[in-house]
Amino acid sequence: MATYAVGDIQGCYDEFRRLLDHMEIDPARDKIWSVGDLVNRGPGSLQVLRWFKALGKQAVVVLGNHDLHLLALAAGNRKLAHKSHTLHEVLAAPDRDELLHWLRHRPLLHVSDHKRFAMIHAGLPPQWDLTQARACAAELEVELRGPDHEDFLLAMYGDQPDRWSEGLRGIERLRFITNCFTRLRYCTADGRLLLHEKSMPGTQPDDALPWFKVPGRASRETRIVFGHWSTLGYVAEHNVWGLDTGCVWGGRMTAVSIRRKRPIKVFDIDCPGHQTPG
Repeated sequence: MATYAVGDIQGCYDEFRRLLDHMEIDPARDKIWSVGDLVNRGPGSLQVLRWFKALGKQAVVVLGNHDLHLLALAAGNRKLAHKSHTLHEVLAAPDRDELLHWLRHRPLLHVSDHKRFAMIHAGLPPQWDLTQARACAAELEVELRGPDHEDFLLAMYGDQPDRWSEGLRGIERLRFITNCFTRLRYCTADGRLLLHEKSMPGTQPDDALPWFKVPGRASRETRIVFGHWSTLGYVAEHNVWGLDTGCVWGGRMTAVSIRRKRPIKVFDIDCPGHQTPG
């Protein structure tokens, strides 16, 4: 049995299935990890959700910002009403409630002690080691899976607070945790989140560092696969592997083999694109 992690799919179902064929994966035998953002922008979000849900324990999916966007829409978050999306088919599906329940119970962080790998969607602040990240992910998962999850989904959006403190409480604590796991790209050397910075490295402000390049970050000994950052593209450095190569924008879809020891094998395919970049 092999394990593979795939980058952001974002509703690009046909391309995803083409990548699986290219990799010669047997879903009945091999494990598929997804770095999140199963849905939105591409035309096949409903098919992607059904495929992963049907795979059962052979699939591991962490939540991304577009997955939370879907859950917030379903919860009635009116702040999202003006934003374009391609999720109408999911919201109108006869199995909508089952799919949303399944999605809401996906983790924010997956750790395989056997493979010696962790998986997240976006990033970790430099103050968090793996133990702290696990604890924070568990806090948010309890909220998303609990009876008051709709209240959280209506209040989760916002850029503040932008610094970690163990003293954070309530929605501010949960919002910071959410932003790290699902939105983070850049931060300052002292760990202030710069959530509006989305550019490729080399074009950012002087004080902005990719989260994985912050000197002395506490998670540097943990091997991590992540997505979320299409302008970054594939990256393999500083003990992290970035897998979002912009399929939905006409880039590529990328997967890697998850192995206890290196080398890691990379698979990718060209994508025709469903959205215009920017």
